[in-house]
Amino acid sequence: MKTVFSKIIDREIPCSLVYENSGVIAFLDINPATRGHTLVVPKEPAETMDKLSEPSAAMLGAAIPKICRAILKATGATAYNLLQNNGTEAGMTVPHVHIHIIPRYAESTHEFSWRHDPISQTDADQLADSIREAMGS
Repeated sequence: MKTVFSKIIDREIPCSLVYENSGVIAFLDINPATRGHTLVVPKEPAETMDKLSEPSAAMLGAAIPKICRAILKATGATAYNLLQNNGTEAGMTVPHVHIHIIPRYAESTHEFSWRHDPISQTDADQLADSIREAMGS
């Protein structure tokens, strides 16, 4: 089943287009957190970042700084958040990789927060070893 983002990519649903190349499309969010809130979406239909191909990830990564600079210039924002969720447990509502660029202004509040729990150096070292090992497989 096609996602709303696939329908936008295929021009079945209109959008307020900000940027497009052969692998990426960016458009204004229809329910913005702030003025200029933009979604950057790879055209490859991957549900989560770990399922995205490296070429698509590279195109996505190359587009983000360009779009951020343009948003800052066009809106007068002084800062921005990049937000990317993977899976419903992480808050993802559309199962297609997308990056939120959320401009922040002098009057902005910090609405994003999470609980911080320290990790012991032993646990951190073991976890880092496990992650490095998993990257080799």
